[in-house]
Amino acid sequence: MPPITPPDPRPGRDAVTAVVALGANLGDRAETIRQAVQRIARLPLVDEVRLSDLHETVALRPDGPDPDAPAYVNAVALVTTRLAPQVLLGLLHAIEEEHGRERHERWGDRTLDLDLIAFGDLRSDDQHVLLPHPRAAERLFVLEPWLNLDPDAELPGHGRVADLVEALRG
Repeated sequence: MPPITPPDPRPGRDAVTAVVALGANLGDRAETIRQAVQRIARLPLVDEVRLSDLHETVALRPDGPDPDAPAYVNAVALVTTRLAPQVLLGLLHAIEEEHGRERHERWGDRTLDLDLIAFGDLRSDDQHVLLPHPRAAERLFVLEPWLNLDPDAELPGHGRVADLVEALRG
């Protein structure tokens, strides 16, 4: 009788690289980012997480930069995962909540913000998972750390991240 091989516990989904933007402007910002990345790395079906350098940036409000608000620490993580994008986004929101994230005002101060920027080359207009992130192409605090991690990065539907950074820097 041939040996019995248990079924592979992993679903048949191929691994995809997801781009996750991290930001915090309350509390120990850098430590919160580090803890969030460690938590992401422990998620099921996450194979690898690479974190960019941390960048300090001015808070952005709906009407523009706010130099009087607490500054942000921002970073980008490249997450190799076999999770579906909707599941990954739900887990990112749970990690935000674990770190005391409250959603009282749009673009308000926060202990932790995790945005799913891109998921491979997937494009989605689904209200629950917009991909790529609708404002990613306008945000140097996302694009610059991403470019540092992956000089050949492309934002689906927008082109090379290096070109986007160059255009924004003017």
